[in-house]
Amino acid sequence: MPAVAGRDHTWREWLETPVRWAGAATGLAVNALVPFDSESDVDLLYEFAAFGLCVMLGALAADVVAHRRPGRLRVASTTPRRIRDFVPHGLTAGVAGQAVVLVALLVVAVSTASPDDAGHSGRALSVTCPEGDQLLSPWPGPYYAWPILGGLMLGTAACALILRRITARSGSDDQRHAGARAAIGAWGVVVCAPLFAVSVNMGVVVLSLACAGGMKIAVLWGLVIAALISAVTAGHCLCVALLPQVYLKARP
Repeated sequence: MPAVAGRDHTWREWLETPVRWAGAATGLAVNALVPFDSESDVDLLYEFAAFGLCVMLGALAADVVAHRRPGRLRVASTTPRRIRDFVPHGLTAGVAGQAVVLVALLVVAVSTASPDDAGHSGRALSVTCPEGDQLLSPWPGPYYAWPILGGLMLGTAACALILRRITARSGSDDQRHAGARAAIGAWGVVVCAPLFAVSVNMGVVVLSLACAGGMKIAVLWGLVIAALISAVTAGHCLCVALLPQVYLKARP
């Protein structure tokens, strides 16, 4: 029986990486096959959020498939295992900071949103300039922001669940470090991919403003920086989520 259990455990662990990759592949397939909206700018907002969620679901599915039961903490252990002992601190802090930026941008967008020219609420930005009024859309107001925030909450909850499972089960510290790193990498995609889309969307609208002067330039530069940093971080996090073992030697 122990030999059979060991073979089953090894077989399940072998599936962990392919299932993670399947999550990312599912995200690409969903974006290619499912039209979220007829406008490409709106598609950008939803596609990146959907891809991040698929990556996170792949990470959760991989953990469930490879480790059916989280197991129990060893009674003989003198120090309880803590999540913070296994997550990559620098990457976690960076993703958390960008999550704050994403929420802040969406709060600003929601509070400044207006109905578009078809009367749909929360989809445009209305600006009064000396040259006349401007109504610019799409703007990530409530209509677009709530699904993004909902995806962020779901992804964060899934990440927390994976980390809890990792610290609760038996196994080597290297396995726990790899699993925690994959979870934080997937969470990074959940956060940074939508942040890139929101920053680009808001940047295009700000660039179209006929007034605002120096404030427009400052805001535009801030959005460009947010888009660049989130794009780089999302790409790095995707690599970490799919191949966490490669980064084990570089862990803090």
